[in-house]
Amino acid sequence: MAKSSINVAAQCSGLLAKIQAGEFSPVYLLMGDEPYYLDLVCNAIIEHSLDEFSRDFNETICYGADVDAETVITAARRFPMMAERQLVVVKDAQAMKDLEQMAVYCENPLDSTVLVLLLRGSSADKRKSLYKQCLKNGVVVESNALRDYEMAAWISQYYSSRGLSIDPDAAALMAEYSGTDMSKIVVETEKLLKNLPEGETRIKADVIEKNVGISREYSIFELTKEISFRNSQKALRIALRIGESPRFAMPMAVSALFTHFVRILRYGALKEKNRYPEKTEVAAALQGVNPFFWKEYDVAVSNYPVRKAMDAISLLCDYDYKGKGGDVGESTPCDLLVELVVKLLNL
Repeated sequence: MAKSSINVAAQCSGLLAKIQAGEFSPVYLLMGDEPYYLDLVCNAIIEHSLDEFSRDFNETICYGADVDAETVITAARRFPMMAERQLVVVKDAQAMKDLEQMAVYCENPLDSTVLVLLLRGSSADKRKSLYKQCLKNGVVVESNALRDYEMAAWISQYYSSRGLSIDPDAAALMAEYSGTDMSKIVVETEKLLKNLPEGETRIKADVIEKNVGISREYSIFELTKEISFRNSQKALRIALRIGESPRFAMPMAVSALFTHFVRILRYGALKEKNRYPEKTEVAAALQGVNPFFWKEYDVAVSNYPVRKAMDAISLLCDYDYKGKGGDVGESTPCDLLVELVVKLLNL
């Protein structure tokens, strides 16, 4: 993950297996700025920790803004009524003004209580006692947002976990549409599966276009490709269509183009040192790019060698400023995108 060396997907898969088998830890600290895995684990605990008969007496679900540490600790120290365990969940626990005081309970938690502290969009201070006690006596899941270049790989892995395969261009298209929002991917995949022919397991780009409502022809993914190949007419047509979209945001377009040209620069610098680099070196230079697309970067490097790639990055920095409202006069975001693409094509 972006901020953690732990494979959160693998960690959560193992946790879910234990939870579904009825194996629980006394404390779960779920934290981070990407809520998908946090919600997945929290919902599984709520679903499997108690049977329906026990819920009325043994389930406490509250929100951090409405409780303090003393209230939660008192609830957690109760013994279950006519059940093996009780469940105490604090959602949005980051809103507790005295959250750190929960360390007093987590130092010696009851085996008959399952306590879940869910911090969505926030994390506990790893230098302090709460985090350390939860790590010692329970489970800590830290789920941070992936970077944009990591999303296509995550989508491929997620589809594989669902018994599906997704073509690299389809994964790239879905990644462009969703940004780094994992939950959005899950929702769109569920919609797609309802319309997928029975027995079909391979997801192609045209399936994504048809069922998710994304146009491959008019996407940033296709725009970067046409710029790489210096296909001026098609690149400008795509830029115009993207810019006219009601959802268009210039900073996001500049960010995608910036990432693209940084990869071109790194790959170009690598090929200047070694005309035939090893695959591991190429993968490092083109971080986040599926090998399916490496040939595109061979063309891009020939069209934008190191000096031109550097000029492109400098140009993109200028348009990042303009796209955020700096010195644009009466130019619309669409005007800025078309103008930027013209300049990139003429480097």
